[in-house]
Amino acid sequence: MAVAFVQGMGIGASLIMAVGAQNAFVLKQGIKRNHSMPIAMLCSLIDAIMITAGVMGMGQLIMNFPALAHAASFGGAAFLFWYGFNALRASFKPQAIDTDSSKAADSLKKAVLTTLAISLLNPHLYLDTVVLLGSISTQFHADDRAWFGAGAVLASFVWFFTLSYGSRYLAPVFTNPKAWAYLDRFIFVTMWAIAFAILSPYIKMLFS
Repeated sequence: MAVAFVQGMGIGASLIMAVGAQNAFVLKQGIKRNHSMPIAMLCSLIDAIMITAGVMGMGQLIMNFPALAHAASFGGAAFLFWYGFNALRASFKPQAIDTDSSKAADSLKKAVLTTLAISLLNPHLYLDTVVLLGSISTQFHADDRAWFGAGAVLASFVWFFTLSYGSRYLAPVFTNPKAWAYLDRFIFVTMWAIAFAILSPYIKMLFS
């Protein structure tokens, strides 16, 4: 139970911390103090729904078909290698985000609609939460899968609220392109470590 929960938090955090359009948007709105609560809550709830769907739906489907479970393991590892490689590549050409706070704050309606669009139109939302986390969760028994999903959901809530409210204090750091470079390199190491962990049972089988 505890192991599944901690792994869910770790993997969920590693995926959600990747620099992208959604995080850049949340960071910018946080720096501007523009509807921090609804934006953080909406992003977290979207993730929670997708993570639950992946763990409870796709995870169970894959468990019923062992061949799919093996394919999901290799597919998930391949995706993590690709994801980590892209993070490493991005770290060598980091870009600062626009943090101009001189513009008037957006209306709540516009902020909510923009959050929905930037979240739901992002293909990584479905790849990371429904497909990848759902596939990884099949390594655990039914009860532990629920704890794995709970850990990933908690990581999402902690990350978005920390980013949304903490960004006003971290603005001097994260507007520096070098900060994004260091974060991307951390993501690269984490992703590749998880990928090797997923493949380790198959590697042991080859040499046993």
